[in-house]
Amino acid sequence: MAPPPPPPPAESLPTCDSKRSISTIAIIMAMQTEALPLINKFNLSLALHSVFPVGVPWVRYHGTYKGLSINIVLPGKHPTLGVDNVGTVCASLITYASIQALQPDLIINAGTAGGFKAKGACIADVFLVSEVAFHDRRIPIPAFDLYGVGLRQAFATPNMSKDINLKAGKLSTGDSMDMCPIDESSIIANDATLKDMEGAAVAYVADLLKVPAIFMKAVTDIVDGDRPTSEEYLENLSAVTAALGQAVSQVIYYLNGKCISEL
Repeated sequence: MAPPPPPPPAESLPTCDSKRSISTIAIIMAMQTEALPLINKFNLSLALHSVFPVGVPWVRYHGTYKGLSINIVLPGKHPTLGVDNVGTVCASLITYASIQALQPDLIINAGTAGGFKAKGACIADVFLVSEVAFHDRRIPIPAFDLYGVGLRQAFATPNMSKDINLKAGKLSTGDSMDMCPIDESSIIANDATLKDMEGAAVAYVADLLKVPAIFMKAVTDIVDGDRPTSEEYLENLSAVTAALGQAVSQVIYYLNGKCISEL
């Protein structure tokens, strides 16, 4: 008797064709307030029929710009507290779900961040991130220590970086808004200009599923300044999200009609 035929290969997501024009982007954001300028700018609509599992609070706004399909995906609100579901866990979940459901050619993680004046950051600066890492996953065992840091490069966009005037810097991610001394040491070791609560988690999933990802962060507060982080953040949030929306809009205009390899 002949041996049975081999099983079919496991289903996998299609890899991005670097020579095909970008047709679909997924913009992963943490907060409704951060997303509103883009939602209004591109007249995006709330998706009434969710592509995500039943019961999750995740939200998608969608629309098109000259044939480019734009999706903004948010983790939604906490069911009892009513606050945005910020942080690495929710960011990784919506990134995974967005890639599975939308099969984007490019992920853009856009949001606000703390910046370090010692590294040249100022309020309302918008940065295009070069690399991301974690600063609060401390595992002092050989190899596990590097795993915890989780250093990853953002997708390289040399042409776009030259054509769009954005600052460049490294991003460090953790699940706390404040910065304790041991986190500060890790952030310094990461050579970070920026500190956020989502970027490295998005990078992990995008890398796992082989989808190019770029990271755009706008500075709401100066981490190494003399004002309380939460106070400065709330004071600047509205103006900084407007600056972020303008910068991401520039990137969307730039992406239209281009291939991944042209970025």
